[in-house]
Amino acid sequence: MMKAKYEVADILRRNHHILEHIVVNRWKLRTLYAIEICRTATMGGHIDQCLNTACNKTHISYNSCRNRHCPKCQGHKQHEWILARENELINTSYYHMVFTLPSELHKLTFANQKTVYSILFKTAWSVVRDFAANPKFIGGKTGMISILHTWGQNLSFHPHLHCIVPGGGINPNKKWKAAKGKDKYLFPVKAISKVFRARFIKQIRLHFNLHPEIYKLLFQKKWVVYCKQPFYGPKQVIEYLGRYTHKVAISNHRLIDIRDQQVTFMAKDYKHGGKKQPVSLSDREFIRRFCFHILPKGFTRIRHYGILSSSLKKGILPILHEQLGLVKLCPQEESKHRICPSCQKGELITIRYFDNRGPPKNIKALDKAIIQTIIKIKS
Repeated sequence: MMKAKYEVADILRRNHHILEHIVVNRWKLRTLYAIEICRTATMGGHIDQCLNTACNKTHISYNSCRNRHCPKCQGHKQHEWILARENELINTSYYHMVFTLPSELHKLTFANQKTVYSILFKTAWSVVRDFAANPKFIGGKTGMISILHTWGQNLSFHPHLHCIVPGGGINPNKKWKAAKGKDKYLFPVKAISKVFRARFIKQIRLHFNLHPEIYKLLFQKKWVVYCKQPFYGPKQVIEYLGRYTHKVAISNHRLIDIRDQQVTFMAKDYKHGGKKQPVSLSDREFIRRFCFHILPKGFTRIRHYGILSSSLKKGILPILHEQLGLVKLCPQEESKHRICPSCQKGELITIRYFDNRGPPKNIKALDKAIIQTIIKIKS
């Protein structure tokens, strides 16, 4: 993918002097500062050199901040996550479900993020678990992978949970039972929406003392749980899921202009068939909205449940692989060698590390003995 013309970091850097006035939360402020200095000399870095004697070029690389909200730090983590899922896949169909909170709960959610997000995870799994246990649908124990997203396309606050659920479960005799919808549906959407609404509101009552009118309003509103038709197979589901796992509120490639203290980016308008349209915000409003989606410190946004949870999958997955067969994705492994971007042939080796004072001024004068030693070891 080509390098983005503009970056979120550019917007943060030009507003560095007023960030403390826009963001009062210290944790969110630390996150913004990390994104601002990501892959700059402030982070330190290293110098690589190409071992191809016909090239022999040096390349300076700056360290990443590795913050999970940084648009520049998610690609490598996403690839690692996808590779790690290969041995956890079940050779069956999978369904994509989305549990969304109504707008009436947005203020409560934003003010109590850890609590409400935890309730969202807990309630969504309880609904899926109990519907799967019902003999009308599966009659067994299923699993789920859930990923929390908090944003809409225009960076508005829109908390929702993306869930991937296998099309079946394991019965008490440890035999696989396929869902009875025959790949047309997993659970009835209307029924699951009503149960989700009732259970979520029950949990809200236990944790918060809201005005009775609010509960009345929540029950009057239809809560829609989205459930898509199954994927073609495990390969498609893991590629699809991989796009969601390490997504951030906005990618740098969506930015189309950042001049005159204004930020313009492309956003899908789902009210008009998902058509892409430009959205313009002031710097201050863009930063304010971006901060909506910085999660509380230590909060886990990807969770595994049931037969896909860490406590059960080690014992159950081998049984299911024996019954249903193994899944072989043959994903493209990352090369152990780093290839020179200049000649596209030579292997890169790191010849020097540097701190926030920056790289040495005369890179060509670096000790050639280091390079010769490495070449001998490699050969």
